Amino acid sequence: MTTEAPDPPDNVGLRARNRAAIEARLREVGRQHLAEHGAAALSLRAVARDMNIAPSALYRYVANRDDLLTVLIVDAYDDLADAIESAVARHQTARTRFVAFSIALRDWALRNRSEYALVYGSPVPGYRAPAEQTNPAGERPLMALASIVADLDSVPVIRGTRSPVQTSAANALHALLDDPAVPAMADPVVVARVITVWNLLIGAISSELFEQLGPVTDNPAAVFAGVADLCAALIFG
Repeated sequence: MTTEAPDPPDNVGLRARNRAAIEARLREVGRQHLAEHGAAALSLRAVARDMNIAPSALYRYVANRDDLLTVLIVDAYDDLADAIESAVARHQTARTRFVAFSIALRDWALRNRSEYALVYGSPVPGYRAPAEQTNPAGERPLMALASIVADLDSVPVIRGTRSPVQTSAANALHALLDDPAVPAMADPVVVARVITVWNLLIGAISSELFEQLGPVTDNPAAVFAGVADLCAALIFG
């Protein structure tokens, strides 16, 4: 019985480097096509053509358009979370960390409009995200916000505010509260406020990027700063 000799280490390393280079190029061209044509028109054949490789060769890395969308979605979430975490880490107090979070979120969206539209815009027709792949990355930006206010149940203005509507909203988030990725919070109302603030920030950014209100201002940064300030008041009082 004969066995094939293993590849020399140099060949293994070369194959790994070649694969990494193709994967990096795939992401680069995929993002270009996303910006130029939109997610719904993303074509694996067109991407392969611009990479100067046969579509059959590209299938070794992604099986179809949906696989490529998943790669781009995970990359977008991770890139956003990295930007947020880097910005927040430079601040000490919860309020200044929140301000840094808000600015980083908007700045990333402005720099990466097509990626923002992919993850926070309209769903791509016919695409269903595989939760086991996209959820861990997708939770990172929201968890960054949650970690800023994780201990705010000790703040009197938070601890002392208990309207029936807020309590009902908190109770409706039981699935999120049971998620092990959520930082331990003694007060579910704080979690509800985190979700409210997140929705306000994302809504403000989407309104700006997608021009949903039309030409209402020539200083959108100031308008967003006002939204962020209101969000800070909602959290910190």
